[in-house]
Amino acid sequence: MKQFLAFLIAAPILALAAIPAAHAQTANCATAGTDNPFLGIQTIRLWPGTPPGDKTPGAGTSPATKSEPCSDTPALTVFGPRQGAANGSAVIIFPGGAYIHLAGDLEGREIADWFTARGFRAFVLSYRLSSNGYLLPVPLLDARRAIQTVRARATDYHISPNRIVVIGFSAGGHLAALAGTQFVAGSPDSEDPIDRASSRLDYLVLGYPWLDAITRDTTYLSYCKIFNLLDDKIDQCDQLRAKYDPVLFVTKDTPPTFIYHTFNDKTAAVEPSIEFYQALVKAGVPSEMHIFADGKHGSGLGKGDPALDQWPSLLENWLRAQGLFTVDKAAVGDKQ
Repeated sequence: MKQFLAFLIAAPILALAAIPAAHAQTANCATAGTDNPFLGIQTIRLWPGTPPGDKTPGAGTSPATKSEPCSDTPALTVFGPRQGAANGSAVIIFPGGAYIHLAGDLEGREIADWFTARGFRAFVLSYRLSSNGYLLPVPLLDARRAIQTVRARATDYHISPNRIVVIGFSAGGHLAALAGTQFVAGSPDSEDPIDRASSRLDYLVLGYPWLDAITRDTTYLSYCKIFNLLDDKIDQCDQLRAKYDPVLFVTKDTPPTFIYHTFNDKTAAVEPSIEFYQALVKAGVPSEMHIFADGKHGSGLGKGDPALDQWPSLLENWLRAQGLFTVDKAAVGDKQ
């Protein structure tokens, strides 16, 4: 009888222990060449050879790189639009994860499925992480290259090179904001056709972005605290902030922006999002911002919350107003 009772107690515990494993991501990055044509999925490398900054993260300011092979290889996973729904628009998705890991399901695959159901071709970026020794600007190099790749190969993907949306969540929102404010024009004389393309995105969407990531203040999540850039390395923190705080680089050329946040986010404060929005307004950049009264950080597309589930509809209305749901017949051709 005692053995039976012990089993009754142990079995639920074992079952609960197994639940996280069943729902956990099997990998923290995408591996190029792991394609699934049946499901319309392809993963490509951003650079054909060794990417810039490889094992030389953050201009020598971070520890030696310790990573899995795919963690050193930035990649794009491509999802085709639903059959018959293609409209010629593209979205590049930057998952969050505090530059420690990538929330590839909640802030990657789920977002891609949402967009492809609406006719977009979706690209999920697996960028190099600071937890593997790649301090900024390395993730920004990956972000720029992703945008350049999509634009340079617009014909291959049956999209318009002028209808590229970037959406980022949490740390991915910080990276997306950097890409939107620190883009490069491209090098017309480069032998690499991708380098010739501009990295300027056409539309920017930020979901609960971690815009004050690089800060001495540890009230909320701090990049400098996570990666040991305080105390005797405080100057490095200040230098990174001066270079990679998005609000400092907003200009009239920053793309039209949509921002979603919650008032009581305890991980990424809402105030920096408000400051970013105010900078956009001051620069004359058409923008829209929605702050919900209640909601935890990491809500994705709403996670079933009756209020937060409404924000994707607001986003859809905004995207539609930009003309991104109108079919670009020249781009789509016979692939609609």
